[in-house]
Amino acid sequence: MHAPFLGRGETETYVGWAGGGAWRGRERLSVSARDPGEAVVGTGFPFRRKERLPRYLAAFKAALERFEDLRRPGAAALDLAWVAAGVFDGFFELGLGTWDVSAGALLIREAGGSVTDWEGGEGYLESGDILAGSPPIHAALLEIVRQG
Repeated sequence: MHAPFLGRGETETYVGWAGGGAWRGRERLSVSARDPGEAVVGTGFPFRRKERLPRYLAAFKAALERFEDLRRPGAAALDLAWVAAGVFDGFFELGLGTWDVSAGALLIREAGGSVTDWEGGEGYLESGDILAGSPPIHAALLEIVRQG
């Protein structure tokens, strides 16, 4: 995955493969080790499917209460790569495309993180409903969406 427009005059390239780790250039990636109360979590908004707003808003409110902060930086694929790199501690969103989540999910798992759908299963590629992060942050996200 390439991130060419970050304004630093360089392209960030993220690479990973099952069993081979996750990398940004020559740097091996690892998810963060921050506690949930200090976590910064990325998200997106379900702008195409307004019927998902009640479920999303419940999770959004609970996440704002549980974590240090939430961010909406941009492309989900890059947000997930940043979770793998420890820039963000977690990520959640509803209704993404397979192209949005498949590469980032692999990077996160190879960097020691957890990725599931909002039910805690493996259906995120089909549903596009994704929870991702370091194991403690993922557990907190799963708890949040199960309460909502």
